[in-house]
Amino acid sequence: MDLISLKNISRFYNDHKIRALNNITLSIPQGEFVSIIGPSGSGKSTLLNIMSGLDKPTHGEVSFKNEKIESNKSWTDIRSKNIGFIFQKFNLLPTFTALENVEIPMFGVIKNSKIRRSKATKLLCQMGLKDRLHHFQSELSGGEQQRVAIARSLANSPDMIFADEPTGNLDSKTSESIINLLLDIHLKHNTTLVIVTHNEEIAKISNRIINILDGEIINESFQK
Repeated sequence: MDLISLKNISRFYNDHKIRALNNITLSIPQGEFVSIIGPSGSGKSTLLNIMSGLDKPTHGEVSFKNEKIESNKSWTDIRSKNIGFIFQKFNLLPTFTALENVEIPMFGVIKNSKIRRSKATKLLCQMGLKDRLHHFQSELSGGEQQRVAIARSLANSPDMIFADEPTGNLDSKTSESIINLLLDIHLKHNTTLVIVTHNEEIAKISNRIINILDGEIINESFQK
């Protein structure tokens, strides 16, 4: 089953003077690991935002599990229950502890506070952060912050995770550990991963590489 389907998607800005995406048709099935690559300004992040409902296309249709999605409310419900996010800059709340940051997506989905706290603790321990549960962002290394962000993305057991340059702010050794974590999540839970990246190591281990240039898909390659 396709989780996300795009049909003839175009995205323009500034009264149609800037074209970010041009007539893209694309489907992401359940369980696939997709890397989106291309130079800066090619439309990679815009495509990710369209697929996750963070941005709306100027033209075209977006479907989730074969249902066309148009309203902001529908996208909010889908994101809260089915989609996790990982960002290059981590996007942690600095006044919250690691544990509290992971709990945030669960509000409105899991009502019991003890269950929320237990699940957040388990996820952070799985990320190797057992001793960092009550640390704030300023007390964590870049790699630790990204591990918190990964734990947060898994808070509601999503069908798919969108990641925008998840290793962009990390050194090569830390990047490798984050890549291995993402691959482990994908393989163990059949979680669909869609990652915008310049990291060749991520592209090498994904099932499909989508190459974008000037808002258009210029090449797709499938890997074992």
